[in-house]
Amino acid sequence: MRILDAGCGDGRNLTWFLRNAKAEQFEIFGADFSRSAIDAVRHRAATLAPGIPPDHFRLEALEAMSFPDAFADFVISSAVLHFAESDEHFETMLQGSWRVLKPGGLFFCRLASSIGIEHQVRQIDGRRHLLPDGSERYLADEPFLTRLTERLGATLADPLKTSVVQNQRAMTTWVLQKK
Repeated sequence: MRILDAGCGDGRNLTWFLRNAKAEQFEIFGADFSRSAIDAVRHRAATLAPGIPPDHFRLEALEAMSFPDAFADFVISSAVLHFAESDEHFETMLQGSWRVLKPGGLFFCRLASSIGIEHQVRQIDGRRHLLPDGSERYLADEPFLTRLTERLGATLADPLKTSVVQNQRAMTTWVLQKK
């Protein structure tokens, strides 16, 4: 199974996979636009799974990943898409992540949403909002994610789930299977 963490940061979401790469036959890849993040994930991989080549972790933006189309069986996008600066930026990051997923593959996305805190967020511009915790995020909601699921020609692999974090922010899990 080929796993790609799109917006991998320092690799914290890949730790279990790295520890079990040999036993489970995982191929692990990642991309992030931060040089320090890529350096950190390469170090983590070298420590936990020394056989993984450093070039599996690439310094590049999601919208311009150099991985080929239909490359990965599983794409992780955890706490990444809500950093979009606009609808166009969100769309290009989503398309970049979706493009590399194989048909039949799973897309696991965790992103900020307004679900459950609709009356506590303040719109700045479009889907950009000020959250009660003082941060600015691009927020999804259920109708938006439902429309995107349909537009991508995907099916929900799991119902949408949202955790409200002490009335400061809401994080939604959106899991899709590519047809």
